[in-house]
Amino acid sequence: MLVVTTESVPGYEVEEVLGHAFGVIVRSRGIGGNLAAGLRSLVGGEIHEYTEMLEDARKDAVDRLVKNAHQMGADAVVMMRFDSSEIGQTMSEIVAYGTAVRLRRVSGA
Repeated sequence: MLVVTTESVPGYEVEEVLGHAFGVIVRSRGIGGNLAAGLRSLVGGEIHEYTEMLEDARKDAVDRLVKNAHQMGADAVVMMRFDSSEIGQTMSEIVAYGTAVRLRRVSGA
């Protein structure tokens, strides 16, 4: 499935808009990760434990977005975006969302 952050896809036109699609994931930082990150934050710099967790969460959110769009009968998601928030002090919510569409190849493209 094609997932783009743009409103249109070169060589295609939107044949049908199916609605909004999304993928949500909530991740908790474990106590080990919190301790390592806490110690690293004392000296400054990137906190690799959190960076890796958020990268994985974004990938999982996109996978869920694709699954949701596929269930809607879409072959693409346009205008894909991410949103994130904190739940309490130990959990992060990542949402990938966009518009599920069916595309048609433009003749001559």
